[in-house]
Amino acid sequence: MEQLYETILNAVEQAERKAAELLLQAHGILAEMKNGKRDVVTEYDRRVQDFLIRELREAVPGAGFFCEEMTEKDRPDAEQLFIIDPIDGTMNFVHGFHHSCISVAYAERGSVRVGAVYNPYVDEMFSAIRGKGAFLNGRPISITDADLTDSVVCFGSAPYNPELADETFRLVRLAFDAGLDVRREGAAALDLCTVAAGRAGLYFEMKVSLWDYAAGVLIAEEAGGRCCTIEGESLPMDGSRCSILAGSPAAAADFLKIVRNGNR
Repeated sequence: MEQLYETILNAVEQAERKAAELLLQAHGILAEMKNGKRDVVTEYDRRVQDFLIRELREAVPGAGFFCEEMTEKDRPDAEQLFIIDPIDGTMNFVHGFHHSCISVAYAERGSVRVGAVYNPYVDEMFSAIRGKGAFLNGRPISITDADLTDSVVCFGSAPYNPELADETFRLVRLAFDAGLDVRREGAAALDLCTVAAGRAGLYFEMKVSLWDYAAGVLIAEEAGGRCCTIEGESLPMDGSRCSILAGSPAAAADFLKIVRNGNR
């Protein structure tokens, strides 16, 4: 099986690098609203997704697909499944922030086995195979061994759910007071990889989708991090949306203690 996962990872990385050319050559980007002005999609999201599906369907015949821009998705607990966010950080992409990525996870019966997250703007490929560690451009990476007081904290503002804004920014203030500083960069998969690479000690967000975190969580866990909901529960693999917390074991424990002590 190890060889199979290495083959799949290689296919995913190659597909992501090829698809990334669409992002790098993009021009005249027009955003379409899906469920409000903050939830947008572009032709490039669809083109990247279609390209990845074609490439990965050839690499793993019979595999299912659970992708952000698909109308009809396969079951999250399928025997073989690719979970794809064609452009994580679409708002960044639309506005030229150059902090977006392509995220692909490969799962079997609800368990992610392979993950790769590629940021083409800085040519950083984060990857992992379960049980084999996490890597950045082929070199091993690991989380920073620090508690919350010595951590930079990344957060997501759950922009599609404005009713969560007050709670989000209250937690941000608590994290800011307890830690070194905070960052909001607009791409959940990259936030998870930022933690995995030891650049930040913690990341949290009040609501994310499976395609946002499937690959990034595997990478963060393989780098030695702890990943769970803000309530400390296991992250769901059934396609439902949830909160997320990822970080060094010490920083995550510190943040969970703040939450559990009622400081929410």
